[in-house]
Amino acid sequence: MNGPRLNLQIQLSEGVRFAIPLAGPVSRYFAFLIDICIISALTTAFQILTSFMRALQQDIGTGLLLVFYLAAWLLYGILSEYFWFGQTFGKWLLGIRVMDSAGLRLQLHQVVVRNLVRVVDLFPLFGLVGGTSMICTRRLQRLGDLAAGTVVVRRSLSTGMSGLDITRGRYNSFLQYHLLCAQLRQKIAPEIAAVALDAIRRRDLFEDYARVALFNELAAFFQSLVAFPAEETEQLSSEQYVRNIVEILFSPVAPRPKTHDLPTRALA
Repeated sequence: MNGPRLNLQIQLSEGVRFAIPLAGPVSRYFAFLIDICIISALTTAFQILTSFMRALQQDIGTGLLLVFYLAAWLLYGILSEYFWFGQTFGKWLLGIRVMDSAGLRLQLHQVVVRNLVRVVDLFPLFGLVGGTSMICTRRLQRLGDLAAGTVVVRRSLSTGMSGLDITRGRYNSFLQYHLLCAQLRQKIAPEIAAVALDAIRRRDLFEDYARVALFNELAAFFQSLVAFPAEETEQLSSEQYVRNIVEILFSPVAPRPKTHDLPTRALA
């Protein structure tokens, strides 16, 4: 059940690997049915609202209804997945989400491609093409996922910090920078945050050289997304840097504002 086929393997330096469980065809199918119901409800409401227009101008009214249906079919998935961390309402209910297959931040063009190719995945009946593709690929990807470089994963049910000493008694100066913390939370996918949390939980299981290399790589990745002021980072080890980041990502209390927040440095 937990073999490589059913997990997205993310490999960091020194051979350190993390596994994120993939969503299976059944959960994805039912999530899709829920989304279809939502789209149908939206188009039905639009049809009722524009019934008077069809009564006066049947051709124009029917044309508007067709355009709205196509727009709802495409934009519902695209906007939901891009602005809601890879989720539609159906995916949220089923506990699954879309993410980049390399563990990077999901890009708009990826969301657009996977939703456009869905038309092909649904052929010839009941998504036979897409279902066959999922069964035959190692990462359970339909054609849209293969074209966009995405996978669908199951959300982690255990991403809290309960029972874990994140800061090890050190004050987290990053929490002073409200804007930077907010931008960090917006840029980092939940699955990548879970990988960092898992690295801290498992730190004592790694050899010294592997632990240093692991936290160096994680720290460099986070620094490429959001750059905190040098005076706050120059005295920190890579491991403490990652601990500060994880505390920001999982802390239930929002950091207080600070007037001299600095702009972020985005990864090109």
